[in-house]
Amino acid sequence: MSTSMSMSDLDKLSPLRDYKNFRQVTRERLLREMLRSTKTGDSKAVWKVLVMDKVTVKVMSYACKMADINEEGVSLVEDIQKKRQKLPTMDAIYFIQPTNENIVIFLSDMSGGSALYRKAFVFFSSPVAKELVSDIKGNGSVLSRIGALREMNLEYFAIDSQGFVTDNERALEELFGNEESSRKGDACLNLMATRIATVFASLREFPFVRYRAAKSLDAATMTTFRDLIPTKLAAAVWNCLMKYKNTLPDFAPSETCELLILDRSIDQIAPIIHEWTYDAMCRDLLNIEGNKYVYEIPSKTGGLPEKKEVLLEDHDPVWVELRHAHIADASERLHQKISNFASKNKAVQIHGSRDGSELSTRNLQKVVHALPQYSEQIEKLSLHADIAGKINRIIREMGLKEVGQLEQDLVFGDAGTKELINFLRVKEDVSQEIKLRLSMIYAALDPENFEDDKIAKLVELARLPPDDVNAVYNMRLLEASPSGTQKSSILPFPLKFDVHKKKKAARKDRPGEEMMWQLSRFYPIIEELIEKLSKGELPKSDYPCMNDPTHGISYGASLRTGEIPAPVSKRSKRSMTWAHSRNFDNLYSSDSPLRRASSDCRDMGRRIFVFIVGGATRSELRVCHKLSVKLKREIILGSSSLDDPPQFIKKMKELQKMKEMTEDELSLDDLNI
Repeated sequence: MSTSMSMSDLDKLSPLRDYKNFRQVTRERLLREMLRSTKTGDSKAVWKVLVMDKVTVKVMSYACKMADINEEGVSLVEDIQKKRQKLPTMDAIYFIQPTNENIVIFLSDMSGGSALYRKAFVFFSSPVAKELVSDIKGNGSVLSRIGALREMNLEYFAIDSQGFVTDNERALEELFGNEESSRKGDACLNLMATRIATVFASLREFPFVRYRAAKSLDAATMTTFRDLIPTKLAAAVWNCLMKYKNTLPDFAPSETCELLILDRSIDQIAPIIHEWTYDAMCRDLLNIEGNKYVYEIPSKTGGLPEKKEVLLEDHDPVWVELRHAHIADASERLHQKISNFASKNKAVQIHGSRDGSELSTRNLQKVVHALPQYSEQIEKLSLHADIAGKINRIIREMGLKEVGQLEQDLVFGDAGTKELINFLRVKEDVSQEIKLRLSMIYAALDPENFEDDKIAKLVELARLPPDDVNAVYNMRLLEASPSGTQKSSILPFPLKFDVHKKKKAARKDRPGEEMMWQLSRFYPIIEELIEKLSKGELPKSDYPCMNDPTHGISYGASLRTGEIPAPVSKRSKRSMTWAHSRNFDNLYSSDSPLRRASSDCRDMGRRIFVFIVGGATRSELRVCHKLSVKLKREIILGSSSLDDPPQFIKKMKELQKMKEMTEDELSLDDLNI
């Protein structure tokens, strides 16, 4: 961020006066560096029109509220693609992508004797081609009406205070699908790289660019496009950064942070397994669109309940406190908050619960109407009591505790084929989605399960429909390393499971990690990688660095090879319950995320950026918040998209269609288990 930028009232929102997190920097650039910079000369007191395209309106909406934009003198927001009203007395701010189509529309708006607006301030979201600048400067009537022509270099979507996406929702399909189109894949990676690079242009950071190297079985094994995804993206990001280094006067002259580029193959289990934190459970189990939650409140007139929409965002302090807490912890805290509130307010007890020990969601909502002075506090508690109540009811009805325990046992090698078969046979009434997720986890644990046809037998035992079978088999496309020649057909196969084969573990218990709650044992792989990167222990053979002067990029079998290092020690197995562990230091208490850790901004080390191609998860975003506190470094997670299990599974179903099995080809009666 430019040192000449003035201080903002955003400071008071930060845990530290001088510290601004990633999203705050993004917001301040848009509001101050772009919108406020147009308040000059005769444009100072004039209300303005903000013209954006589909991408930039999303960039703006993730970082700013409409009220923020209004405060900076914008009275109207318009879509550049739509026909707009002529406002010749008003100035316009164009925040647009530097595409040929947008430039043509802009020139049409502002040229000739009758322009749409009095003056135009133009800001591009990413670097603009020289020929497009020439088109603008070559039009005399337009040039005389331009108040500013700048590259903002801000084309990412700040979904969280420590997270962003590049909005490549089809990255899995375009990069990991069976039909390998290098042209389509390269276009996807190039757009991704451009948007990633704008993150560093915004923050004025220059990273060490690390990436997962392609892995080959041997010198004769041909490296595929999928193997090279992190390598290709790292090269494309590097090229963008080099251009910034040569063109931006205030870009960092030397390395200021670290960037690690990975893809979804690094951890196939994190997008599927049940994550038991409050935020993740909301997205996984409830029908939430984006951050919008809809629930019912009693009607003020006594009629039918009314629907109310709320946003689960940082402005809600209860949400911020609870979102990364285990659902059991979140439920306990909510109960305690409601009980404390009731015990301290006799008026609440009169209108709600007489003894103050228990207030239902409905009673809380009645109190809001009866005692409006408590409305803000009670509405927040009522909202989250409603959410937590629904989640806990679904957990009970679906038997998710038992499912979650089996998932964790499979991942840590404490359960295997036999236990999974027994579960599917005993729990025949379990939902199709649970059967699918267990099958996908099993498929991710060991590629050999495809080779000896265990997967084929398992999906038939689970009675999965064809689309679900596709999702299970498509897990092969996310294998972290080549597994040799795939069989051309999954049939025929011997109808017998080998249940005595040694169980494989995808995770090892982490030494020194205390488990506060049951089902919190699972952790995403990036937790290990970030800690190793922070300590300087991430091997360059497996994760080379573009900034290394000896680094050479090769797209063949000569790429560096190696295995992801596994934890070296194993914690003794513990008994875990829904009850508190006395010695656990809860990282997510109300005063924690960067407030407690960042009591002095000088303690914050260099930022760490992790980018995952193919979709990130809530658990991975949670890990970045957790490790920021632990390591005292702001850790920012980027990805092509942020996928909850329903979205990820849908993408996996569509990734590649396979031949459907008919009932004649396979009979459950023949299975010998």
